[in-house]
Amino acid sequence: MMGKNWMGILIVVIVVFMSCSSPKAIEYKSYRNFSIENLGFVNSTIKLDLEYYNPNNFGMQLRNTDLDIFINGNLFGHSSTDTLIPIPRRDSFYIPIKFVVNMQSLYKNALNTLLGKEVLLKVTGKVKVGKANVFMYFPVNYEAKETFSLF
Repeated sequence: MMGKNWMGILIVVIVVFMSCSSPKAIEYKSYRNFSIENLGFVNSTIKLDLEYYNPNNFGMQLRNTDLDIFINGNLFGHSSTDTLIPIPRRDSFYIPIKFVVNMQSLYKNALNTLLGKEVLLKVTGKVKVGKANVFMYFPVNYEAKETFSLF
């Protein structure tokens, strides 16, 4: 009798795991609300919202981020957030980013940015994502050519 109960539970567990698809990576879409919060000669503070799309059939939560931003191979700034952000299923969502920029690295890339030329944007670090109060860290390694124009 006990063996039949375990067999039934095992079958249910196998069916549940087989019906669950592996999670897909969230997709970067664009940025918006770019603003300079504090302008200085040595350091400046920049804010923007990153738009992402969750292709999964389930929602999640973003607990925190710890990211380094590089432009053309030069460290541009560092961003850390510790805010709970809901990630809806099969929908877009925004992550507010705030980081301090070393102005010397900005000067190195200023001409390309002002002229609207493409720059190599690289973001590395980790994010803490989870569901139902179970969170795990996942690595971030994004690299793409972007055009940032101030005009």
